[in-house]
Amino acid sequence: MRVLAAMSGGVDSAVAAARAVEAGHEVVGVHLALSRNPQTYRSGARGCCTLEDARDARRAADVIGIPFYVWDMAEQFHTDVVEDFVAEYAAGRTPNPCLRCNEKIKFAAVLDRAVALGFDAVVTGHHARLENGVLRRSVDLAKDQSYVLAVLTPEQLSRALFPLGNSTKAEVRAEAAARGLAVANKPDSHDICFIADGDTRRFLAERLGKQPGDIVDAETGEVLGRHDGAYAYTVGQRRGLGLTRPAPDGQRRYVLSITPVTNTVTVGPASALDVDLVRGKAAVWLTEKPTEPVECVVQMRAHGETIPATVTVEGTDLVARLHRPARGVAAGQAIVLYQPDPDGDIVLGSATIDQASRQLVNTA
Repeated sequence: MRVLAAMSGGVDSAVAAARAVEAGHEVVGVHLALSRNPQTYRSGARGCCTLEDARDARRAADVIGIPFYVWDMAEQFHTDVVEDFVAEYAAGRTPNPCLRCNEKIKFAAVLDRAVALGFDAVVTGHHARLENGVLRRSVDLAKDQSYVLAVLTPEQLSRALFPLGNSTKAEVRAEAAARGLAVANKPDSHDICFIADGDTRRFLAERLGKQPGDIVDAETGEVLGRHDGAYAYTVGQRRGLGLTRPAPDGQRRYVLSITPVTNTVTVGPASALDVDLVRGKAAVWLTEKPTEPVECVVQMRAHGETIPATVTVEGTDLVARLHRPARGVAAGQAIVLYQPDPDGDIVLGSATIDQASRQLVNTA
């Protein structure tokens, strides 16, 4: 096959490209220039789309012996990822920009362009397995990225290659060193690439401005304090609330909800974070769309725990009834469904979390 290797400048994408060549494919490497001003993005160990990364990707392509190009996708990245990130926080939700980047950039815009140019597939360094059209977790569960890939459609997955899914990260680094790739020991990227100093609150404030509002106690309705913007908070947050008075029982308070319409942040005890019913919108099914309730396990954060659930379909949406409560479930994140044990590594589908609530009453 003629395949396009998306090369981020890290060790994973470099080894994935090398394996694609070894598998007999005709491979062309491409690095995505995603920043309109690369100097404003994270660099070094904390980046994933900087000038430094572009140079690392080019050197890796030279060692592998494949053609290499840079595609400028900064405007689309800004619109589909950065502006979406800001808009989601403004709406009281907690987005996952890496998930959105995979969906809108790497496996929509890039794949569309690749197909238009005559490529058969796109190969990436994601840690996930793709077997006969079935998306599975990586064998290295600590590095598994099936959660952020679960938003892809079956059509997109049919033109994707993930060569690293059966390898651990340690094995990938060892192989990179053996192949003479300088990125063998390059640290993994972390955090949000387009927030240079990691200060999400400042980043949002610069774009949304001050929007003062009340911090309210969920149990009493009392105004406990003020904030400069509800967008700076997320469900489950404990630090940075700026409250001077503890709860009557001396326990810590947590953010329970954000209401943009009234610009209110509601806080309360940790126990009030428990939810057992999660509604997801715009579901994507990687297996056949269920017509009956599905027993599965669900994951609601990129590196969160999995919880057994019964999922039912409601039109284009889904409802997950959790078999035990979960905490800190935030609207805007993805809920990903996995086949339950003994083969709990198959991705069944995903949806964007719209609401989470508590239905069951603890009578113990």
